[in-house]
Amino acid sequence: MICISLGRTRHSSMMEEHRALAEKGAELVELRVDFMRKRPDIGRLLKDRPTPVVVTCRRKADRGRWFGTEDQRLAILREAIIGGAEYVDLEVDVAGSIRRYGKTKRIVSYHNFDETPLELFDIYQRMAKLDPDVIKIVTMANSPGDNVRMLEMVGAADVPTVGFCMGEMGTISRVLCGRYGSPFTYASFSREREMAPGQLSWAEVRNLFRFDHISERTAVFAVIGDPIAQSKSPLIHNAAYRKLGLNAVYVPIRVPPDRLQESLKELERLQVAGYSVTIPHKEGVLQYAEQMDEATDLMGAANTLFRRGGQWCATNTDAPAAISAIQEGLRKAGSIPDLAARKVLILGAGGAARAVGHGLLQQGAVVTLTNRSRDRGKSLAAELGCQFTSWENRGSETSDVLVNCTAVGMHPNVDETPFEQHWLRDSTLVFDTVYNPEQTLLLKEARNRGCPVVSGVEMFIRQAALQFALFTGYEAPVDYMADTLRRSNAAARTIVSPDQSGGES
Repeated sequence: MICISLGRTRHSSMMEEHRALAEKGAELVELRVDFMRKRPDIGRLLKDRPTPVVVTCRRKADRGRWFGTEDQRLAILREAIIGGAEYVDLEVDVAGSIRRYGKTKRIVSYHNFDETPLELFDIYQRMAKLDPDVIKIVTMANSPGDNVRMLEMVGAADVPTVGFCMGEMGTISRVLCGRYGSPFTYASFSREREMAPGQLSWAEVRNLFRFDHISERTAVFAVIGDPIAQSKSPLIHNAAYRKLGLNAVYVPIRVPPDRLQESLKELERLQVAGYSVTIPHKEGVLQYAEQMDEATDLMGAANTLFRRGGQWCATNTDAPAAISAIQEGLRKAGSIPDLAARKVLILGAGGAARAVGHGLLQQGAVVTLTNRSRDRGKSLAAELGCQFTSWENRGSETSDVLVNCTAVGMHPNVDETPFEQHWLRDSTLVFDTVYNPEQTLLLKEARNRGCPVVSGVEMFIRQAALQFALFTGYEAPVDYMADTLRRSNAAARTIVSPDQSGGES
């Protein structure tokens, strides 16, 4: 079950949004009465409530907004109990002074906004002595391993325990806590109104991660990187699981560069079955892999870790995805898709450029690489065994295929292009690996010039589809994944953010 935190400054707004949530299928709503400008009228809020509620009144010391005295705050919590609220949230230091009454269930809560203490189970045991119906332990994740310890604690608890971590690194525990026995997780009304660091919206928890469908048998996959919050991989992989009816979930995990090996070992305890790998871990994951294919070994980088025969295998789906996208673009342009002897100019010298360069050279293409950082560009060109030209001279290169592997033109910098329109030849196929927006300025200008174009969506979906097959053994619903990504990108461009709200979980 998902508990949606609702914090509004007026009674009418709180009640109106509560009704709206109920109409959309909400099962449990947390009324954050500390957000109210005036003393909360608990009777009014509880009368004719459309769903069960958790009444919470959080102190400023606990990242809440309560403006009155502590005695007044405790009186409000007692009012909620007498009024028959389904749950009342009592901090661990006050739970002993508020007695049980009626049918109201007691959530005894502990929050730590700085860290996830080593003694989690000791904290749980102390809370279990305070007559709780539900224990709630919420801490800040400073490493992926903090989530592992939190979920293990939830799984070992005898008293129903809501336990997860906050912050960007805490997403995995917010999504998976139900798998370990948590009676519910918390979500915000919307992403713009999160009440704790890293809190997900109800739409994300319900629709993207399908929290209520996660069980002990749910297979877990993930994308690891740093940063990771903007990754679209969870969107398209989870959409594919939903489309095919698979019992699986795909989560983002932020892993700092210096904690990769340690984190992968810790995450083994959660039985993660496969990883998509993005910057900056594409080279580091090879140290964790027990097997890798020849192309990945030659490339020196992987974007996928998957399990086969009890071993971790590394591969790179970027290269075949890019090659197939280019070849399909040539076919659509009425050209032979053979890349042998074709002149290709690659812009950039990062991981995408390395993967695309290897793939093109294996196809027999004549590759020239350019990069804004001359030293880095020359280094990758030497590694690939291809030609190099300076960034300043890129416009003088004649090419059959132009591939942008830089971030130039990516949202929000949509008015930038890495290659001037007048440098393009009409017959040059232009491939931009940027997928948000799909129609970059480079592609728009290339199309106006009459050039055939290939968008980054094509490569992104193809590499994800190859990963999906390795993870699940099923053929990916490619068109559905692409449509999902395009709808998401379109929606992101039209969203107007409402007023921000702050607070706590």
